[in-house]
Amino acid sequence: LGGTGIFATSLVTLYPAKRYYLPLEHQICLRGKQIHRSLEGLKTFSYLEELILDNNLLGNDLLLPRLPHLHTLTLNKNQITELESLLDHLAEVVPSLQYLSLLGNVACPNELVCKEKDEDDYQRYRYFVLHKLKNLKFLDARQVTRKEREEALVRGAFMKVVKPKDAKVGK
Repeated sequence: LGGTGIFATSLVTLYPAKRYYLPLEHQICLRGKQIHRSLEGLKTFSYLEELILDNNLLGNDLLLPRLPHLHTLTLNKNQITELESLLDHLAEVVPSLQYLSLLGNVACPNELVCKEKDEDDYQRYRYFVLHKLKNLKFLDARQVTRKEREEALVRGAFMKVVKPKDAKVGK
């Protein structure tokens, strides 16, 4: 799975999008399926509310179709390194998102995964995510607090992680 056409065909074959299949249409778990590209096939499930995509090969080129009812998305343990482009994409295609989890991705700084990161790095990440996705109630495994929301409004835009550009060596 992973190519748009094959994925869409396989998904629709496995989970027909009929109104009377409510559990299948409202929640889909594709954990550990080695998905690595577009999830455009999910557009068939316009009433999808929960999507679990943990332990796949999803990276910065992740493309979700517009899913206006999606409120829960987990992308734990994938290969996402660029946070801002992901958040901009999610803000556009999943406007009802309330729960997001990105644990285990490079884009989510975590001292358990990377020894150079600490709790302050993680908190700055939370402020930036909350600045971009204002409707979130939970981020990763923690509820969003009123204090975090207020801080995200004031300083969230300045919490973006900026990577230095590689300097060219020699001429």
